[in-house]
Amino acid sequence: MRKLWLIFAQTATMCLALLFVVATLRPDLLPSTPPAQVVTVKASVATAATGRSASYNDAARTAMPAVVNIFTAQELKRRRHPLMDDPTFRFFFGDPGDPQTGRSTNLGSGVIVSDQGYILTNSHVVDSADAIEVALADSRRARAKVVGTDPETDLAVLRIDLPKLPAITFGQSEQARVGDIVLAIGNPFGVGQTVTLGIISALGRSQLGINTFENFIQTDAAINPGNSGGALVDAQGNLIGINTAIYSRTPGGASLGIGFAIPASTAKQVMEQIVRHGSVTRGWIGVGVQDMTKEFADSFKLPEVGGALISQVLDGSPADKAGVKPGDILVAVNGTGVKDSASVLNLIAGLQPGLQSTLSVIRDRGRSELQVMIGRRPKPADRE
Repeated sequence: MRKLWLIFAQTATMCLALLFVVATLRPDLLPSTPPAQVVTVKASVATAATGRSASYNDAARTAMPAVVNIFTAQELKRRRHPLMDDPTFRFFFGDPGDPQTGRSTNLGSGVIVSDQGYILTNSHVVDSADAIEVALADSRRARAKVVGTDPETDLAVLRIDLPKLPAITFGQSEQARVGDIVLAIGNPFGVGQTVTLGIISALGRSQLGINTFENFIQTDAAINPGNSGGALVDAQGNLIGINTAIYSRTPGGASLGIGFAIPASTAKQVMEQIVRHGSVTRGWIGVGVQDMTKEFADSFKLPEVGGALISQVLDGSPADKAGVKPGDILVAVNGTGVKDSASVLNLIAGLQPGLQSTLSVIRDRGRSELQVMIGRRPKPADRE
């Protein structure tokens, strides 16, 4: 038995040694790779060689012609030093005359949304500008005039007079999903039109302190100074947002992968009102609200946290006339549930002034329906 085991061990050792020598010196004598694996490798190599499955060139080529660079200029007057009005100073040095003026320039982006020359951009891009020039992707330039602005959403509508303008196609921003591929197009730092790639990181971002009305699309596509007012487009090149702000810890505002865009649906509504009326009209009832917390719910002896706490009611306001009181908890507007204070602001703003609406409130742990006549929201300057 021992001899048989020795013979088997010697034979196996010799076979392994022979296989090693053949594999090292003549690997072509061994069986080839299975055909299925070869096909898979070839397919992968072909895909990598063409690069088409991973390219968003079609989307970029569709959207880029409609994205413009915006150059603004503002005349600045330097303050006159009090010493210049001193008689002794003027005796020795004469009258210095009028204060000297300087010129401040700004840079941003915009999106052509109509072949009639309408352009969407951010309000802060054109704020206080004395002159606005628009540069198209085809190298044409034109002076632009401001049709109207809406500082509460940080949107503005410009218009230029040029023929054959390439207008972008509006996408369905309300159908956007977290994880969708997006492209940000603009003119960062003035280097020229640039496309960056990312995904939608979050939806419905609010209470960031950027605008009065906030419902941002958050993206990690690189957005930098100069991108403001530019386009955020989907993988087909359709507009789903207007780039407006970034989160940054550096003075220059370099991208940290957290950018915010105003949804295209909001931008379109604002634009249509500005084009028709020159401004945006929103509903108003004259209340101050706070988010409901667990502590508030416990103090009101409510079983769950929901709605928004009415903390203030302005005298003579529509809410005051309807019987709304501080301490009421607003849970619905015209049957639409209230999630927090931001949703109250957006729901009320979307109502037509002069029409009656129903507010559902909880008072003394009982639910009441109050009828309120919607007023017109005062402009920011009127509330100061």
